[in-house]
Amino acid sequence: MSVRERARKAFQATRALGLPDQEVTPVLEHLLKLFNNNWDLIESEDYRALIDAYFELKENKGEDNRKNVVGDYGESSRLPKRLCLQDSEGQASPTKGSARQILSPEEHGKPSSVNLQQGATFLNKKDSSSSGCSNLCKKPQQQPVTCEKNRPLHIINDITKGTENVKISLVGDIGKQELPKFTYMRDNIIYQDAYVHISLARVADEDCCSGCSGDCLSVSIPCACAHETGGEFAYTTDGQLRDKFLKACISMKQDPEGHDSVYCQDCPLERLKNEYKPEKCKGHLVRKFIKECWRKCGCSMQCGNRVVQRGITCKLQVFWTREGKGWGVKTLQDLPKGTFVCEYVGEILTNTELFERNLKGSGNEKHTYPVTLDADWGSERVLKDEEALCLDATFCGNVARFINHRCFDANLIDIPVEVETPDRHYYHLALFTTRDVRASEELTWDYGIDFNDDEHPIKAFKCCCRSAFCRDVKR
Repeated sequence: MSVRERARKAFQATRALGLPDQEVTPVLEHLLKLFNNNWDLIESEDYRALIDAYFELKENKGEDNRKNVVGDYGESSRLPKRLCLQDSEGQASPTKGSARQILSPEEHGKPSSVNLQQGATFLNKKDSSSSGCSNLCKKPQQQPVTCEKNRPLHIINDITKGTENVKISLVGDIGKQELPKFTYMRDNIIYQDAYVHISLARVADEDCCSGCSGDCLSVSIPCACAHETGGEFAYTTDGQLRDKFLKACISMKQDPEGHDSVYCQDCPLERLKNEYKPEKCKGHLVRKFIKECWRKCGCSMQCGNRVVQRGITCKLQVFWTREGKGWGVKTLQDLPKGTFVCEYVGEILTNTELFERNLKGSGNEKHTYPVTLDADWGSERVLKDEEALCLDATFCGNVARFINHRCFDANLIDIPVEVETPDRHYYHLALFTTRDVRASEELTWDYGIDFNDDEHPIKAFKCCCRSAFCRDVKR
């Protein structure tokens, strides 16, 4: 096989994970030089060495103020920490004479191969143990070096099974950790009794811009949908949130006491805590929200006021974190401030259904933290238990279920987005960047958890965010 053909296949493997060719090229060139042009070492285990080296470079760039590729790889012949190159008998391959100089295994055994899986419903599958080893060294040397145990690498090309606009890969050096078990869904689905009334007839003329055409953002006078948002569009012509709107949302998130709250006459959350003698409502923040144009509007589908409903366009990846947080989500591209990343998708449940679901559980299940849809709880009418809604992505959800919590200074913020309903009883919970986010940076958002509320029906987890503003004082 020619060098050109081998390079083409290598790029095919990395493109499947959303890795740009221009970033992979210097890594590939470095490994070829390091391995004395031994393609077998690079192609081993479905290009594991190349993939590991790429992500190692990304981690190093984040730690070293984004040094350029030459600085990270051109002058330093370092192997990625997770890299393990062995033949079928577990020995360092003597091919070309270079691998033996670089690695000196302490244990023997055939390493597990890369686990490629397709499909949206994932099965629990324990990883087979691997007795391989890896090392991080500055330059090829004759003396043996200390190796650490290597674990099998799991790669899923697209966890969405083609349902999203872009592929979302999963990569994890996870040892005995089980793969996530859930069904990927692009849109929210009703679990059972939740009542969501979606009808064109409910959208009155004053609730939409039926007289518009083309792009609503191209005219100087805000349309009727923008009036619902607060008199002006939330988006810029580039598709990001306007800075003024984003700052107001961040202020509400970080300093809720400095903004207006409303109080239910009969609060569903307090009823869940004590059905017979509920306490008074603790208050719900009057949140800013976005009203997007919808089907009854006269503008086109390319209108700038249709962002969330068009779905995910960012290149994202699910990965296994090293801080004890389990799975996480990183971006594979730079994201400007105010960029829409994804919607939080899950099953729509009533608060009663969620409470009963948790009671029926054995207590050993791994749950995602549910999201309460409380933007309409401040209305004058009394919400019944079967009307108060929440989103649970434990069994059905999208990539947002993997996004980890971070207290106060997360790089994402959740904002209610009204699309197909004229009220805020049901809405989409969209996640936007609060600042510029670099490629390979983990995405986080503040769930708004009160870690000191021991009476909440959903028990808080132990926070591992490591933020200087962490609210989990009991940790």
